[in-house]
Order: sequence, then structure tokens, then C-alpha cells
Amino acid sequence: MSKVIRQFHRWVALAFTVTVLATVVALAREEPLVWVSYTPLLPLALLFFSGAYLYTLPYLAKRRAARV
Repeated sequence: MSKVIRQFHRWVALAFTVTVLATVVALAREEPLVWVSYTPLLPLALLFFSGAYLYTLPYLAKRRAARV
């Protein structure tokens, strides 16, 4: 399961990068589209939760090993 989460995290990081670049381009125009500035928020939230899970994996493994 962690392999799937890790792969998901990598793809979402790529999507986040693309949305940030698109936001920079959209806001640099003469008439900026302000709503575009909200598009990176969904990938950022997904990155936060998948990253928090991946961060806690080693600690959870140590805790499980200590119980056995």
C-alpha cells in the first residue's frame, strides 16, 4: 500500500508543479484570471495528506516492531 501512496504522491507533485506554473503564466497576463490562483490548492492538500502519511510510516513501523 505504501508503494501506491508513494507513486500517487509523486504524480500529484508533478500535477502541483504544472498548476503552479500555469498560475504564474495566467497571473502574468495583462488581464489576469484571478480564479486560476486557486487551482494549486487541491494538489497541495493531496500532497499534504499523502506526505504526512509517508512521513509517519517509519515511526509506525518502529512502534509495530516494539509491540512484537
